[in-house]
Amino acid sequence: MSNSAELATFSGWAATAPRAPLERLSYDPGPLGAEEVEVAVEYCGICHSDQSMIDNEWGNARYPFIPGHEVVGTIVRLGEQARGLKLDQRVGIGWYKGSCMHCGSCMEGSHQLCRSVKPTIVGSHGGFADRLRSHWAWAVPLPEGLEPALVGPLFCAGSTVFSPLLEFDIKPTDRVGVVGIGGLGHLALRFLNAWGCEVTAFTSSLNKQDEAKRLGAHKVVASTDSAAMKAIAGSLDFLLVTASADLDWIALLGTLRGKGRLHFVGIVPSAIPVHVFNLIPQQKSLSGSPVGSPSSMATMLEFCARHQILPQVEHFPMSQVNEAIDHLRSGKARYRVVLDASK
Repeated sequence: MSNSAELATFSGWAATAPRAPLERLSYDPGPLGAEEVEVAVEYCGICHSDQSMIDNEWGNARYPFIPGHEVVGTIVRLGEQARGLKLDQRVGIGWYKGSCMHCGSCMEGSHQLCRSVKPTIVGSHGGFADRLRSHWAWAVPLPEGLEPALVGPLFCAGSTVFSPLLEFDIKPTDRVGVVGIGGLGHLALRFLNAWGCEVTAFTSSLNKQDEAKRLGAHKVVASTDSAAMKAIAGSLDFLLVTASADLDWIALLGTLRGKGRLHFVGIVPSAIPVHVFNLIPQQKSLSGSPVGSPSSMATMLEFCARHQILPQVEHFPMSQVNEAIDHLRSGKARYRVVLDASK
């Protein structure tokens, strides 16, 4: 394909007010930037962050905007300075779609920490649409062997839980816990099991026990069971919090051994009440991280292709986006929803 694929306007489904149904919106994207690529959207996952933006839970939504930041599609236009990509190539775009490419963070490969990083749907239009543009570096090619209809959630949920494995040098011999068995957590279990770790899933209800073990957990612990929490005290090297709920953080810190780390990738609603004496004596750490860099996403995709790790998804036609969002709101999604742009 070439510039004959150029569209004067892009069309998608836009949020117009908190909790209001999405409505059709067309907009003029302007001229293609020299370092941009234009992608014809094939599939787009729905993330809880899309719901948070639609509802303005974080106070930074600017209406109208088109949500969607777990995009899979093919490149139909290339800016004259785009590098390493080609027309018709299938790529994915996640929570970010651009960064400055010259600051210290970008130059060291931590593009996601760039102070001027450009979110895909904050102050911009995203992927519940026919087209999406990004900087070429943030359009990450799909390796062979990954099903395009399933892979979209890897570009946000997958990258978010995979990046800490690289960042903190998680070893196959480590004992790792995952708090929350949802969109992020189910991928974390699959990643960590394939990584070689002993994996413990923490859930508020043991009715997910069989499912957690099917996804890769070796053990399942009810986070609300004080006796069970005490029984595993001091046993974990790393604890990854994917849940978005307030929990007993002191008890969870207690499951860590010396030099253990409690790491947040889920957006918990309240401040975390932790005294330094819960950290200092055993040299424990508390941290958090966003999605990974484009390089770490490429590494994740290679890992997924090698081990055939894919999200567990449910499909909806893009034309039924409001029904799909209601399904997500209801808590019934298992475990990610993907929109098919062709329907």
